[in-house]
Amino acid sequence: MEPDKSKYECVPKTDMESKENLREKELPPREQWSGRYDFLLSMIGYAVGFGNIWRFPYLCYKNGGGAFLIPYFICVLTAGIPMALLETVLGQLTSQGGILCWKISPLFAGIGYATTFIVWWCNNYYAVILAYAIYYMWCSFTKELPWVDCSHEWNTEACIDEHNMNLTCVATNNVNSTIFGVNGTFYDDNGTVVDNITCPSGVSSAEEFWKYNVLSISGGLDEMGDMMWHLFISLMVSWVLVYFCIWKGVRSSGKVVYFTATFPYVVLTILLIRGITLPGAAEGIKFYLTPDFSRLLDSQVWIDGGTQTFYSYAIGFSALTALGSYNKFNHDCYKDTMILGCMNSFTSIYGGFAIFSVLGFMAHQQGVEVSEVADKGPGLVFIAYPTAVTMMPAAPVWSCMFFFMLILIGLDSQFVGVETFATAVSDIFPKLVNGPYRRELFSLVVCLASAIPAIFMVFEGGQYVFQLYDYYSVSGIVLLTVAFSESFAIAWIYGANRYYENMVEMIGYRPFPWFKYSWLVTVPLISVAIWLFAVIQWKPLTYNDYVYPLWGEAIGWLLALSSILCIPLNIIVRMLITPGSITERWRILTTPDLSHLEKNTESYSLAMMEKA
Repeated sequence: MEPDKSKYECVPKTDMESKENLREKELPPREQWSGRYDFLLSMIGYAVGFGNIWRFPYLCYKNGGGAFLIPYFICVLTAGIPMALLETVLGQLTSQGGILCWKISPLFAGIGYATTFIVWWCNNYYAVILAYAIYYMWCSFTKELPWVDCSHEWNTEACIDEHNMNLTCVATNNVNSTIFGVNGTFYDDNGTVVDNITCPSGVSSAEEFWKYNVLSISGGLDEMGDMMWHLFISLMVSWVLVYFCIWKGVRSSGKVVYFTATFPYVVLTILLIRGITLPGAAEGIKFYLTPDFSRLLDSQVWIDGGTQTFYSYAIGFSALTALGSYNKFNHDCYKDTMILGCMNSFTSIYGGFAIFSVLGFMAHQQGVEVSEVADKGPGLVFIAYPTAVTMMPAAPVWSCMFFFMLILIGLDSQFVGVETFATAVSDIFPKLVNGPYRRELFSLVVCLASAIPAIFMVFEGGQYVFQLYDYYSVSGIVLLTVAFSESFAIAWIYGANRYYENMVEMIGYRPFPWFKYSWLVTVPLISVAIWLFAVIQWKPLTYNDYVYPLWGEAIGWLLALSSILCIPLNIIVRMLITPGSITERWRILTTPDLSHLEKNTESYSLAMMEKA
């Protein structure tokens, strides 16, 4: 950097950068959090959500229980928390959302567009999970929960009533007789205990309600079937709720999270206490905590462990960057990020205990292994938790409370995600929100546009579309690619030491230096290693026993490439249009524009004087 230039900026602007500066001059004054804990609770509210209560348990169950926890915690300590800190600091340092924040390294501005695509795709399908919870809550307003027995039109002969299991089994004398199962012990019509019986493989009443009532799932992606109107209405309700959470901007959404981020822990604790008192719960928890070390040789366990870390910590979504951009320059974002890390992983593990205690009970009732008791797909949470509430007195009341909690968990994650997308777009086009009622109208357009793709997920074949989104657009190689690019751009191009000193300047003390070395070494290594694992041992996408067709896989890859290609394409375009030699272009495009910090430094000094 030339010594006679500004501390934060030293190179002339390209045409593209000049246009960005003109837009920046049009920006209205940046909103800021109005309450002391708005930012912290918004971070927790977004990152602690369905990724912990819904996605973590089903990936853990799918990958052998305890074996999944090993790669998960390795990735949390070496990549998850360091990257959460990197993204949060980036927003606070630049005071910009997910796109314009990359003026810190213009060559890698494509990362901003990539993360904006990712959060867009996530917003599309995340609202569908919210719609499931809304429908379950609606069904809970009854004297008897509809998934408690097998007397409904959607039930099959294989249905198992968890409260009074009744199956036609074959006894040792090879004569068909009605065998009753009570807490894992089987009796014939005369009340005599029967051993050595063979029963048909059954499906719990809760699982049949999920498959054949909620989803009415078809045979595959090429059988979209009819619209599920109950889910469509639930989906529209979810978007109305999201809109009224964000329509006034960050000052309104910051207040909502005071309730939505705290109440779920109360209900989760009640369900956990009930779950561990059920017969067979110990076997479920044992499956959850005991690792099968042979599973660690399966690359999918490491892929899912790594991507779940990035997913649950919201890495690559630009959400933490957007939330951090509303902080004051001297806010202690380091402390808030450490609290986020603790709360995030704690919630995942805590929710896992509740889920697996119920799975142990279901296995005990059905007389099967825990690993075979339920669907290993994304719907696991809508099977295990509903089963748990049926075991409680006044079950409909507890069911309403639980699904209300689930709605809150999904709602704060969803509206922060939508706010993140809106922030990224409005930073580039400030006139969209600068004026009377423009903010409200812009939020409405964003919500309507985000709801349209989700409609395809509430058809009978919609669950297969949902799985495509979950597998390709917001996980796997997409998040790994973004995590690697972010750490490389900050640590190796901008400079890990320089970034660390920027953080010191903001918060007023020196954080644990481990994070600096994580950005330099562990995050890039882990991202590349798991990425290679995923590519080398790639397998076709499946949903239970259904294998996706090639054209379905092609749609998935288009979703993934829509974000991934933003990064190399931006590098190529900027290198082509920037004037000068290759060396001069590199120098221009890797030099940060942080001139606004000259103003913030003054406010920072005043804040330090006030603290003293």
